[in-house]
Order: sequence, then C-alpha cells, then structure tokens
Amino acid sequence: MAFTAPTAEQLGMYLGLGEIQGDRADLLIAQAVALAESVVRPLPEQATAVVLSVAGRAYVNPQQVSYETIGPMSVQRPTGSGGLYLTKADKAALKSLAGRGGAFTVDPTPADADPSPTWPVDSGAGPGLLYEPGWGWV
Repeated sequence: MAFTAPTAEQLGMYLGLGEIQGDRADLLIAQAVALAESVVRPLPEQATAVVLSVAGRAYVNPQQVSYETIGPMSVQRPTGSGGLYLTKADKAALKSLAGRGGAFTVDPTPADADPSPTWPVDSGAGPGLLYEPGWGWV
C-alpha cells in the first residue's frame, strides 16, 4: 500500500486537542511530508507516526520557544522542542521503516572458492620430526 498523509483530525487526536485549526494543520502536515520525503522517497506506509510527530511539534510550539513567563507562571521547554524539522531519531525511523540502514555483512569469498589450502603442503612436516625453536620442524 502507498503512504497516505494523516489528516488534521488525526493530528488533533495525536496532540490530544479537542479543536484544531484545520488549514494550519494541513499546511504543517504537507510540510512534514515534504521534509520526510527529503530523507526517503517514496514514504513507507508506517511513516505517519514520524509525520505526525514533526507536524505536532511545529503545531504546538511553532516559534521554538524554550522559556516563557506569563504573569506568575513560568514554563521551560526542552531545547529543540517546536518548529518544523526532522530530528536524528525521525530520520533514523524513516530509514528503518523503508528498510534501509542497520547492520549487514558482506562476504567477499567467491561462490566457487575451494576450502583447501593454497600454499604448498609439505606432507613430511609436523610431529615425528625434531622441533627447533625459531626454526620449526626440521
């Protein structure tokens, strides 16, 4: 299935808001999709979680306010909360959802490789002969 962008109603539900500004939410969702597509194209079906996270961060705190005082009340938000951007975790999640990234191994051995030794084998060497330290079996 193809990716379907989340709706403004889904963003409101994600943020736990009873009411949401539909036009603003649609704009932020479209921008979040565009940012996500700069990392992975086409977006995987499960990318809605990342898109909602990015759009929700921008909807709740568009100016990236980190400290705010109104009257006797003060609020301090963590740095990096708010604004429209992708975090490292967002980018990693998109790549993981698309099946990219992660650990892998590469075996450089040719398929027709012979497991026998390639050096000349001396059948007369080994136990039964005299062992000279530094010289080996003589």
